[in-house]
Amino acid sequence: MEFEKNKKADDGELHEDQEKIIDQDDGKGKQKKKKKKKQQLGGIKTMPFIFANEICDRFASAGSHANLISYLTQELNMPLVQASNTLTNFGGTSSFTSLIGALIADSFAGRFWTITGGSIIYEMGLVAITLSAALPGLRPPPCPTQKNCREASGLQLGVLYISLLLSSLGSGGIRPCVVAFAADQIDMRKATVANRKWNFFNWYYFCMGMATLTALTVVVYIQDNVGWGLGFGIPAIGMVMSVLAFVFGSPLYVKLKPGGSPLTRLTQVIVAAFKKRKAIVPEDPRLLYRNKELDSVISVRGTLVHTNQFKWLDKAATVTEGETTNSSPPNLWRLATVHRVEELKSIIRMLPIWAAGILLVTASSHQHSFTIQQARTMNTHLTHSFKIPPASLSIFGILTMLIGLALYERIFVPIARRFTGNPAGISCLQRMGVGFAINILATIVSSFVEIKRKKVAANHHLLDDPKAIIPISVFWLVPQYCLHGVAEVFMSVGHLEFLYDQSPESMRSTAVALYWIAISMGNYIGTLVVTLVHKYTGSKNNWLPDRNLNRGRLEYYYWLVSGIQVINLVYYVICAWFYTYKPLEEVCEDDKDEDKKIEDGEIPYKRLNDAIGNGNGDIELVRNATV
Repeated sequence: MEFEKNKKADDGELHEDQEKIIDQDDGKGKQKKKKKKKQQLGGIKTMPFIFANEICDRFASAGSHANLISYLTQELNMPLVQASNTLTNFGGTSSFTSLIGALIADSFAGRFWTITGGSIIYEMGLVAITLSAALPGLRPPPCPTQKNCREASGLQLGVLYISLLLSSLGSGGIRPCVVAFAADQIDMRKATVANRKWNFFNWYYFCMGMATLTALTVVVYIQDNVGWGLGFGIPAIGMVMSVLAFVFGSPLYVKLKPGGSPLTRLTQVIVAAFKKRKAIVPEDPRLLYRNKELDSVISVRGTLVHTNQFKWLDKAATVTEGETTNSSPPNLWRLATVHRVEELKSIIRMLPIWAAGILLVTASSHQHSFTIQQARTMNTHLTHSFKIPPASLSIFGILTMLIGLALYERIFVPIARRFTGNPAGISCLQRMGVGFAINILATIVSSFVEIKRKKVAANHHLLDDPKAIIPISVFWLVPQYCLHGVAEVFMSVGHLEFLYDQSPESMRSTAVALYWIAISMGNYIGTLVVTLVHKYTGSKNNWLPDRNLNRGRLEYYYWLVSGIQVINLVYYVICAWFYTYKPLEEVCEDDKDEDKKIEDGEIPYKRLNDAIGNGNGDIELVRNATV
């Protein structure tokens, strides 16, 4: 009896139980089909359920957090710097918990249950902050003058912090897993992606942008004009719908089995290499230890090919005297497979590029909070009777991002493809670099707008009145939001695409978590920068005063972070220049001949070059330069 798995299709893949049983005993190749116990799983049909979950989640998170700086300063009477640092710290915490959620998903729980559990915890946080806003006893007395205000008590702050902590923990289970889980449902092999007319990551960001746009227009308006209880309650209801939509699609999902703790595997390679630090690595990489059966769970869609970088780690796959190389599992703390060694190499190669995102977040971590405070001092009238809520100014960035994604997909990529030969137009590293540069321009524009705002305030003798409305339109802030939106089209999407594409298959939740870890570290460093600036720029001409922004030097802060971003861009360009994309031997129906060539030592490096646009070869072994 011989078992043959059906080929995965772009619109779905079959469950493990869906097999063909081939009976060759009669010599006629007679086939018997096993009764299908499960329907075809995965594919485009699962996207509505997954995207509905993420759209409702993004609607809830944007609706509850976009205007939270106003809630803390206007309702809980927090000083500006304390409120901004509180939001940034909890934002960093929620991003840091993404690593915990990713490790849980990749190690034992799987992505489906991690997302479900995280969504429930997040809902508990939304309910807590809704109660905080709805019950008068959980807020200090109003302070319309913003002078000598009574700040929130320990109990009132405790309820707030618990709600933010639950939200942080819940988002840690959602953020790193949703993108990887959605990508699990469709064929992400290179040949398929190159022929596909749409980019999964672009559409993912587009849907999330639409959800955020809805929250910024509807929920923020309700919070500012109707009430905070209802304004937080609507996102809580949206999160309930998110959980229901996701669970309802459960029978249709492809649920890949977790391959065990990725940190354990990485540690095993390091320990094995250290134990064999005196061993001599063979010149011929074919002599290094390979075991496809052992690696089958962590290399379902392709095996990593040996590379010559970080050759010291190859000691972990060097077979020494007395070590068994038969089919039985070896002691992985002494002998690792080439695939596992290359997993560690891939992570090491990614880290410098990943780290460049940290200082970018540091530079922009507090800009949203400060811009809202600027907007509160400006003329927000859209018409004679309608005023745009300050927190809703973010819609201009979101709209720019949505339009930019559509133009990028339909116009930029086809044009760039003619010059580069790259199916994606430009590589994700080039895409990120453009985003870094545009973000610097956006910060510089922010500084000039602040200079203009204070100049108008000085001309009308309003510098000493923190509650005065300066006769300058709030739409002066729109250009910087639009530039940030364009930067996100390039930087954020490119960063996420890079981490998913270049990470080992079994560590993709963990790799996506790195995206959020960069945000976490950037937020914490941003808090440190703001705290130091506030502490050491004096009390008379403080750059970031607690109450009266008109007497501050916010433009100096923007110049400081612009300089940080310039240094970061130089660092990134150097890292990107020397980066080596991972080579991957993809699993295909017709790859048996290629496997034989690899086993015989004929590694097709020329065809690797063809894969990134230097040739026309129809390949199965590709260099993962783009998605």
